[in-house]
Amino acid sequence: MKYGHFDDERKEYVITRPDTPYPWINYLGCENFFGLISNTSGGYCFYRDARLMRLTRYRYNNVPIDGGGRYFYLSDGSAVWNTGWAPVKTKLDHYECRHGLGYTIITSEKNEVRAVQTSLVPLGADCELHRIQLKNNSGKKKKLKLFSFVEFCLWNALDDMTNFQRNYSTGEVEVVGSTIYHKTEYRERRNHFAVFSVNAKIDGFDTDRESFMGLYNGFDHPQAVFEGKPRNSMASGWSPIGSHYIEVELDPGETKSYIFVLGYCENPNDKKWEAPNVINKEPANRLLSRFQTDEQFDSAFEQLKKHWEDLLSKFHLKSGDERLNRMVNIWNQYQCMVTFNMSRSASFFESGIGRGMGFRDSTQDLLGFVHLIPARSRERILDIAATQMPDGSAYHQYQPLTKRGNLDIGSGFNDDPLWLIFAVNAYLRETGDWSILDEPVPFDNGNVPAAPLMDHLKCSFEHVLNNLGPHGLPLIGRADWNDCLNLNCYSTVPGESFQTCTNIESRVAESVFIAGMFVFIGPAYAEICRRKGRNSDAEKAEAEVQRMKETVEKYGWDGDWFLRAYDAHGEKVGSNECDEGKIFIEPQGFCVMAGIGKEDGKAARALESVHKLMDSKYGIVLNWPSYTSYRLNLGEISSYPPGYKENGGIFCHNNPWISIAETVLGHGDRAFEVYRKTCPAYLEEVSDIHRTEPYVYSQMIAGPDSVHFGEAKNSWLTGTAAWSFYDISQYILGIRPQFDGLEVNPCIPSAMKNFTVERRFRGADYVIEVDNSAGVQCGVKSVAVDGKTIKGNILPVFSDNNKHIVKVVMG
Repeated sequence: MKYGHFDDERKEYVITRPDTPYPWINYLGCENFFGLISNTSGGYCFYRDARLMRLTRYRYNNVPIDGGGRYFYLSDGSAVWNTGWAPVKTKLDHYECRHGLGYTIITSEKNEVRAVQTSLVPLGADCELHRIQLKNNSGKKKKLKLFSFVEFCLWNALDDMTNFQRNYSTGEVEVVGSTIYHKTEYRERRNHFAVFSVNAKIDGFDTDRESFMGLYNGFDHPQAVFEGKPRNSMASGWSPIGSHYIEVELDPGETKSYIFVLGYCENPNDKKWEAPNVINKEPANRLLSRFQTDEQFDSAFEQLKKHWEDLLSKFHLKSGDERLNRMVNIWNQYQCMVTFNMSRSASFFESGIGRGMGFRDSTQDLLGFVHLIPARSRERILDIAATQMPDGSAYHQYQPLTKRGNLDIGSGFNDDPLWLIFAVNAYLRETGDWSILDEPVPFDNGNVPAAPLMDHLKCSFEHVLNNLGPHGLPLIGRADWNDCLNLNCYSTVPGESFQTCTNIESRVAESVFIAGMFVFIGPAYAEICRRKGRNSDAEKAEAEVQRMKETVEKYGWDGDWFLRAYDAHGEKVGSNECDEGKIFIEPQGFCVMAGIGKEDGKAARALESVHKLMDSKYGIVLNWPSYTSYRLNLGEISSYPPGYKENGGIFCHNNPWISIAETVLGHGDRAFEVYRKTCPAYLEEVSDIHRTEPYVYSQMIAGPDSVHFGEAKNSWLTGTAAWSFYDISQYILGIRPQFDGLEVNPCIPSAMKNFTVERRFRGADYVIEVDNSAGVQCGVKSVAVDGKTIKGNILPVFSDNNKHIVKVVMG
C-alpha cells in the first residue's frame, strides 16, 4: 500500500493520507538551528545540541505515537481541527503533506476553509518559521479562531524529563504584545532564551500548560481551544508553553497569512537585562524584524531552495530508471547531509539525549557529503581527530556543542582508529587538499599537545599493530563495528550496558572484520605516507598489510566463508562449527572489498555463501542463523529476539559492503540486485510492511526469523545513507575520485545500456556519458575527453571551472 508519491520535479515526497504506518518526518535546518517535523506537525527543535539546547519538548514513547509538536488549532463553530490533522484527528475534507529539502508544507481543508502550513528554518537565522495561510472557499463570511501551541523544554532535555522536584518550580515567561519569551533559568546561569511570536495582533494568549489544556486533557482536547477562549495565563513554575489566540474573519475567497517565529536568542552576560528581571529583547527584535511579511518569508524560502539546488547539483544522474535517479540525485544525498548535521543524535529513534557525534559514525558519514561540502568535511575531520588518544584509540563519541569526547557509551572500540584513515583518504581523493595532513591537531581534547594530522593517522594504523591477538589478528576490544558483538563482556546483570561494563579484558578475542578493514584501508595509508615523503612508513605499512592478508587467509577462513571473530576463549565465532550464528555479513564484505581471496576463489565462495544462506527479498541478514538463546560469551547481539537488529536483522548499513564486494569481482547484476533491495524508493509499494519513510534509508529491516519480516526501524540517522551513496556512485556507476584524477570504472547490471553523470570535481564539471550497448557488467573499452581519446580510465584534473564532455564505452 502507498501513502503518497514522489514529486521529482519539485524534489518533494507528497503524503496523501495522514495516518502513515509510522510518523514520516523531515528535517528543518542546515546550520545551527534544527527541527524535526512529522507529516502531522509533530516533533521538536533545538539550537546546536539536541540534549543541552532543546527548545521544545517531545515524548518519544508517548501513546498515541508522535505526541507533541508545533500545533495550530482551528475552530469554526463547533468544529475543531488541526492544520496537520493531529492531534485532534478530526476527519478532514482534504489533506496533503509535502516534505521537501529543508521544508515541509502541510495543506488541509475542513468546512470549506483551506489551511496551508509552511515550515522551514531560514538560512542565517536561529529559528523556525511556520506560515499559516487561511483561505475561505465558501460563499459566506467565516469567523475562525486560531490557536498556536508549542510546549517549551527546560533546555537540558535529560534533566527536563527526570528532575521534576526542581523543574516544577522553575518556569518563567514574559509576554509583550504578540511575542512570548521563554526565560526559564535565565535569571541564573543562562544567557539565552526562546521566543515565540506572530506577525499579527493577538486576541489572547496562554503560557501555562495546565491553564491551556486543563489538568486531565491531552493535546487532542485542550480546554482553551474547545471552549474557544484563551486564559491569558502567565506560567510561574509548572510547565511553560507558548500559545497565541487570533480571531480571524475571512470574506468569501479571502486569504489571510500569519507568520509564526519560534527562535533562539542570547545576550552577553553583561547585557542580559533591559530592566530588573526584564529580558534585553534586542536580539529577539532583530530576529523577528526579518520575518514580518510574506515577502520576507518568500525570500527566505527561495534562498533555502536555491541553497539545496546548488548543493545537490554536484552529482547528478540521468538513467532510464526514475527510482534510481530520484534516490541518487535527491533523497540519498539529502539524507547524507542530514547525517552530517545530526550524526546519530536526534531522530524519532534517537532521542537527542543519550548520544552525541560518533567517531566511527561521523568518519563513515563523510563518504556521503565530502563531495558536497569539502570545507566543512575538513573541519569535521579535524574535530574528530582531536578526540583521539596518543595511542591511537579514541573516544567513541563527542558532543557537538563542546566538540569534546565523552565516555557515556564507553570506549575501546578497536575499529574506530582505522575509520579516521578511511575518512582522510576519502577527503584527499575528493579535494587534493594535502595541507590538511600538516594541520596541528591535539590529542584527547587538548590534554595532550598537538601534532600534525599525519601523525594521528600513524597512531591509528599502529594501534592495530600494537593490539594483535594470539592468531595475529586485531584484538576486538570492547567491540568493533558491530557494537553488539561484545566478546570481552560477560554480563548477567539486567540493564547493564554491554558497552561500558568492565569484567574481562582477555586480549584473546580477535576480529576478522578489523583485519579485513586493515587490508582494505592499509594500501591507501601507505600511498599517503609515500606522497608525504615518509617512505619507511609506507614500506612498513605495505609489509604489514601483506602479513595481515596472509593471516586472514590462514586463520580467518572457514572453508566457505570468512570467520567473524575469535571469542575470549579462543573459540570461533561465525563458523560452520557453531550451532547458530554460523556466518556474518561484515567480514564477507570487507575481506572481499580488500581483495582477500580474489585470486584463489575464496572471495567468490564467500559471496556465494552470502547469497545462498543470508539473502532475502528485503536484503541480506547480518548473521545466520539467528541466535535463539542468550550467549554470555557474545553479549548484546544474542539479547535481541531472532530477526531483529544485530541478531539476524537486515542491517541496511552493511548491505552496501556486499554490493561493493560484488563489483570487486565484476558482478554488476548481483551488485545492483543487492543495492536495490534496501533502497527505499523501490520499497514504496510495501509501505504498510516497511513502515518507515519511503524516501530515506533505515538502519535495519526485520529479518526472515522475526515476527514482522520486512518492517524497518531507525530511519534517517544511519551510516546506510553514506554507504549506499558510496556504493552506487563510486562502485556501481563507478565515478571514483583518486589521488590524481577521477576514475571511471562502472560495474552495472547488463540491462543498463547507458547513463550520464554530471559530476563537479576539483573546480571543473565533468559530463560523463557511459555507453553500454554491449550489455556487459564491467570493463571500459575506451574513454574520450572533449573529443580526444585518453589512455586508461582516469580523467585528468582540470580545475578550470569549465565543463568537460567525457564519453565512455564499456566492453
